[in-house]
Amino acid sequence: MPDVTKGKVVLIHYTLTNSEGEELDSSRGGEPLPYLHGHDNIVPGLEKALDGKDVGFRETVVVAPADGYGEHSGFAPQAVPRDAFPADMPLEEGMSFVVENEMGDQIPVWIAGLQDDVVLLDTNHPLAGVELHFDVEVAGVRDATPDELLHGHPHGLDGDDDHEH
Repeated sequence: MPDVTKGKVVLIHYTLTNSEGEELDSSRGGEPLPYLHGHDNIVPGLEKALDGKDVGFRETVVVAPADGYGEHSGFAPQAVPRDAFPADMPLEEGMSFVVENEMGDQIPVWIAGLQDDVVLLDTNHPLAGVELHFDVEVAGVRDATPDELLHGHPHGLDGDDDHEH
């Protein structure tokens, strides 16, 4: 039976690069990244490529934008006055948070830039439209705890990290 199946906590080491080979993120040199397989914890293209694999599997997986962070919507970032944010809130490019639109929907946004008294907010993930190259290795697999299955994500490497959902 394969190790990586729905409902298992999978530990992966990865290095993420773009099409030009520029490193965007990596877990190497640190702890592996735990995720709950089959629960949309990682981009769909990578999760699909790991489905049914065993511990020790290592490969470079190329994920198209549609199976990664989506295509870029084409909408320009929105300029919002800096004073719309709490004065003591540190803001930096790439930071993400959730805003509520006029219909009460929760919308994830990213800070695309900071200019004097203006914050540029973008509804596109910073990696939208980017082909992702994951040098990925399955470092371990374990059974998920009942709480992890209920919450839809892992609670640390061994399943006993406490948190509030």
